[in-house]
Amino acid sequence: MDTRCNDITTRNKNEALCNACLIPIKENMRFYKCTYECNFVLHEWCTRLTTELKDYKIERDQLRHFSHRHPLTLVYLQQPNHNADDEDEEEKEKEKEEDFVEEDHHGGQCEMCNKEIWSFHLCYYYCKSCNYSLHKFCAELPMTQQNHPSHPSHILTLSNLVQSRNNFYFRSTDGTWKCSLCNLMWKNIYNYHCSICNFNMDIICATMSEQKINHPSHPHRLERMSGPIVSGCLACGNKHEGEFFQCTNCPTFRINLDCALLPTKLLIQNHTNGTYTHSHPLTLAYSYPHSEIISKYYPFCRVCDGKFYSHLWIYKCDKCRYYVHVDCATSKREPFMSIFLHESLGKTFKNYKEDEHPNLLHCPFPDEDDNLLKHHMSNQMEFISKQHDGEMLNHPSHQHPLIFFNEQTSVDKKMVSLHDPMKRIQLLCDGCVKPITTVPFYMCCQYVDEQCCFVLHEWCAKLPSQVQDYAGHPEHPLSLLPKIPGKFFGVFKCSICELQSNGFVYGCITCEFYVDINCAFIPKEITHDAHPDHLLLRVKPSTNLSKRYCKACQYSVRYSELVFHCPSCDFYIHVQCALLLPKLIKHKCDKHPLSLRYEPVENHISQYFCEICEDEFDPWEWFYHCTTCAQSMHAACGPLILQCEQATYAYDQQSVYRFLNVKFGGTLEIKGHSHRLAFVQGLERDGKCSECDTKLQYEMIFKCLECEFALDYKCASSFVS
Repeated sequence: MDTRCNDITTRNKNEALCNACLIPIKENMRFYKCTYECNFVLHEWCTRLTTELKDYKIERDQLRHFSHRHPLTLVYLQQPNHNADDEDEEEKEKEKEEDFVEEDHHGGQCEMCNKEIWSFHLCYYYCKSCNYSLHKFCAELPMTQQNHPSHPSHILTLSNLVQSRNNFYFRSTDGTWKCSLCNLMWKNIYNYHCSICNFNMDIICATMSEQKINHPSHPHRLERMSGPIVSGCLACGNKHEGEFFQCTNCPTFRINLDCALLPTKLLIQNHTNGTYTHSHPLTLAYSYPHSEIISKYYPFCRVCDGKFYSHLWIYKCDKCRYYVHVDCATSKREPFMSIFLHESLGKTFKNYKEDEHPNLLHCPFPDEDDNLLKHHMSNQMEFISKQHDGEMLNHPSHQHPLIFFNEQTSVDKKMVSLHDPMKRIQLLCDGCVKPITTVPFYMCCQYVDEQCCFVLHEWCAKLPSQVQDYAGHPEHPLSLLPKIPGKFFGVFKCSICELQSNGFVYGCITCEFYVDINCAFIPKEITHDAHPDHLLLRVKPSTNLSKRYCKACQYSVRYSELVFHCPSCDFYIHVQCALLLPKLIKHKCDKHPLSLRYEPVENHISQYFCEICEDEFDPWEWFYHCTTCAQSMHAACGPLILQCEQATYAYDQQSVYRFLNVKFGGTLEIKGHSHRLAFVQGLERDGKCSECDTKLQYEMIFKCLECEFALDYKCASSFVS
C-alpha cells in the first residue's frame, strides 16, 4: 500500500471498523492493521480493491467499488442521435418532437460527495437494484493521496469517518464535520483526512482541479471554482451567489452553475406556473447576434419586456418570433432582485371589480362601426330618442334640413348605400368622420339628388353644446363648433390625438384649444386586450418620459401628452392607439376580417409584409392579420378602402392612419384654373405640387380630375385666402 504505515501484519480482531467500507471486522476475518498507533485497519479484500481501483473493471462497463456491495454499471448521459441519413426531414421533425423532454437527464445524487450528477458529467456509475449512484470521478478516487497541493506534508486517506482525537477515530453525534479548506459543514459524506493534523477536506475541494466540464457554450473546458462566490454570470448577465465554472484560457468567461445546467429545450409554462405560455418548445441559444437583433426589429423579452444583448444566452422558438431571457424563462432571478422588478407581461390577476366600474370601457372596440362617442352617448339614447322633432331636423352645422333615416335603405325609391369596405362604398359621418354602417342616421334632404352628401350619426346630431372641466383644458369649458372659424375646408389638428380632422370640434376660441368630438369624451379609465385584467388610467405626464414608449406604436410618451397607463406594470398606450384601432376590420384585399395583433403571430417565423404598401414591417408594433390567409398589413394601411396602390403608408405617423379623421370629398374653384379641384389624399401617381414642387404623396391635396394640375393643402389655401 501507498502509506506511511509500511509495516503491516495480519491478526484477528472483532471490535475494529474497516476504514474503507466501514463494516466491522469480525472474528476469523483477515485484515491489515497499521503497526503505528493510528488504529488504521482494512479488510483484506478492501486492500485489494484500493490498490487496483483505477483499473478494476469487469465486463460491460461495470465496477466493483468498496462503498457498495453490488457491481456498479457505467451509465451514459448523452442524448440519443436521431439524425440518420435515410430519414427525411418530416420524419426527423416528428422524432424530434416525440423525443422532446422538459429537462436534461441526470443521475440523481452521488453517495460519496452528496452532489447532484448532472448531464454535463456525461456518465456515472449506478446500481439499479439499490438506486445507488456515484460520480465517475468520485468512484475512481484513490484511497490515499500523497503530496496533495492543499496538504502536501502528510498522506490523506479517503473515509467517511470524521476526524481523529488522541489517535482514535470517532463519529460526531449528528455526523457533521467541517472542511478545512472551504469551512463548510458537511454531514455523512466521504472526505480526505489526515489523522496527524486533524485535517479534513471534502471531495469537491480535494478534486477541484479535476472537476472540468465541456460545455457547448464555450470552445474551452471549464473548471469549477473553489467554494461558493458572488459574481456576475456571462450567461444571463446577472449577479449570482453560488458555484461557478470558469475558463482557464479565458478568465473573464464565468458562468453560474444554474446557468450551466439550463436545459437545451423547455416549455416555458412549466417553469413559470403557467404565467407565461407558449405552445412550442423553446431552444437555448448561447448568443443573439446583433445582426439578427436588427433584422428582427429589436424584439423585447416576452416576459419582462426588457432588451436583449448579443453576448447573453436566450431561449427562442424555432417556429415563431418568441424570445425570452434565460432567467425569465426559468424564473431563476435572484430573490433580492425581485424588489426592483415591476409586474411583467404574463398572466395578470384582475385588479378591479366589475360592479365598482359599471360604465367601464373595454377596448379595443369590436369593429369600425363602434367608437368612443357611440359608447358615451349610449347612456343618453333614451333622452335622445325623445328629442326627435318629427322626421326633419334643422341642425346648426348644415344649411339644409336633415331627414331622420330609419329602418329603410331607400328614399323616394332611390337606394342609399351604407358604408361597406368590401364593396368599396364609403359613407362617413360629417360629425365624427366615422363609418355609418347601420340605421338610423340623419341625412341631408338633398342627398338623394346628389346635391349634398351631408350625413350624421343619430348621436352626433344630439351632442351636448359644451364640455365642462375637460382634462386637457380645465381652465375654460369647450364649446361645440361645426367648424373652426377661418380654417380652410374645416381642417384642424386635434390637440389630443394630433390627427388632422374636418369633423365637428369642441374648442376654446380664447385659448385656441381644439379637439375632435371623440377626444372630447376620453374616459378616466379603460381596460384593453393588450393588457388584460388591469385598469389603464388616463394620465398627463408632468415630467419627461422619453424612455417610456407606447406599446402600440413604439413611439415615446411625451411630456404633457394624454396617455393610458397601468401604474403597477408601467404600461403605456397613446389614447389614439387605444381608442382608434378596432379589434376587427374589413378590407377589400382580404375576404376575411382582419384582427388586431399586439405581437408576432404564432407559427410565423418569416418576415412580415404589408399587403397594401408591400413594405416589410415591424411585428412588435400593432398590425392587422388574417390567420386564414396569412396576410398582414400596417394598422395605418388598414383604413385605405377607396384606393389600393403601392406606398400608401405614411411612415412619419404612428400606428393610426394619418387621415383617419378627415372626410375627403367636395370641390374647390380657384383663380387661374378652368376646372374645379377635388379634395383627396395624394398618391404616388399625383406627382408634385404645381405651385411649390413638393411631393404630393401622403398629403391632403386638391387635384383636377380632367388634367394633371394639383396643389397641396397649403398652396390651395393660399389661392383662396
